Amino acid sequence: MRLAEIDRGDGLANRLLIGFISLVSRMRLPDAARVAFYHRDFGRPLGTWTQAAMRGPSKWSVGERELMAAMVAKWNASPFCIGAHGAVAAKAMDRSVVDATLDDFRAGAPSGRLEATLAFLEKMTLHPDELTAADAGAVLDAGVDADALEDAIAVAAVFNIIARYAEALDFAMPTADEFQRAAGMLLKRGYAS
Repeated sequence: MRLAEIDRGDGLANRLLIGFISLVSRMRLPDAARVAFYHRDFGRPLGTWTQAAMRGPSKWSVGERELMAAMVAKWNASPFCIGAHGAVAAKAMDRSVVDATLDDFRAGAPSGRLEATLAFLEKMTLHPDELTAADAGAVLDAGVDADALEDAIAVAAVFNIIARYAEALDFAMPTADEFQRAAGMLLKRGYAS
């Protein structure tokens, strides 16, 4: 269900801010950013959590975490989030690696560590009731330490939420050019609202 408040903001100050940001950036502010201005008591903690998962200290690079987010979006069938986080990942790492991983992470992932982690995240996303200690053990056996696995789990947890609300709120699909421009801003600014 598309909420009018996402398009225009839920108050005069937010409407003006959304309009100003859109004017300065010369593009429509993406719905993911607009949601941050709607019910800030909800959006601010989610933004803080997302910032910590995606830009906080981690053994995973920003590009790898963005690629994880895009994969979680793929498993949740969220075209908006696949496009958004795939574009950010492609700005942080090689586009052909991003595309190959999104196509088939078992063949295209740039490392065995990432492939094993994505296999864990796929099961966590699609079949959480089947996840076992042996699944975590397989990731650890691939050379991922416990802290890095926890970081990846945090990325998947937050993007399982975000991908679902992107679809529930019917986020508008930006053009490829708008995804690229927004990716540059997201890479530079991060997620904190």
